[in-house]
Amino acid sequence: MTTTLITGANKGLGFETARRLVAAGNTVYLGSRDAERGHRAAEELGARLILIDVTDDASVAAAAKAVEAGGGLDVLVNNAGIEGRTGDNRVVGAAEVTADQMRTLFETNVFGAVRVTRAFLPLLQRSAAPVVVNVSSGLASVARVTDPGDPASAYPGLAYPASKAALNMVTVQYAKAFPSIRINAVEPGFTATDLNGRTGIQTVEEGAEIIVRMAQLGPGGPTGGYFDVEGPLPW
Repeated sequence: MTTTLITGANKGLGFETARRLVAAGNTVYLGSRDAERGHRAAEELGARLILIDVTDDASVAAAAKAVEAGGGLDVLVNNAGIEGRTGDNRVVGAAEVTADQMRTLFETNVFGAVRVTRAFLPLLQRSAAPVVVNVSSGLASVARVTDPGDPASAYPGLAYPASKAALNMVTVQYAKAFPSIRINAVEPGFTATDLNGRTGIQTVEEGAEIIVRMAQLGPGGPTGGYFDVEGPLPW
């Protein structure tokens, strides 16, 4: 049986991914920073709650020990992420973003994924078919955001696209360093979740499709790639 850990899984895309993978027969560790919300979500899905704050070394280390004690890990989905909108649900534009705001997003979206991946690498390397899925964004594609005909080019923010572009590079470098692990970045699409104030245009069921697909890769699957539901994306 495949054992999967999904960070940020008590709601949104993480929750839907957990639901689908539990239904597919996976043992799923539902990662959550909030114990109460995580417990409710895990109980609803039949998943195992794992408390994990991707911005905290001690929290991640404790989660890795708990998963190791539970029998190991085959699939890691780095889903936890933030966009950093204002209180009135406005994207912070390039002219007003501060270094501290950038740092906050990178702490979760980039450093968090590195922190979690590093902690769980020893477990993944013991798996017969290890997989890592990094949940990126179409806004990470330099080709898309510089194409005036692509909707991504209209996005005014700086921090979120930069953090996800960095995550894409992290994905490629990890894939080169660990060729026995299938490691890919995915673009779920503009999905209505709390991350974007529910301004997205597709459902979590639609958004989770590519995450679930890539989480179920076999040993012969692609690695070091960047995909949406229709196939490879331009960097």
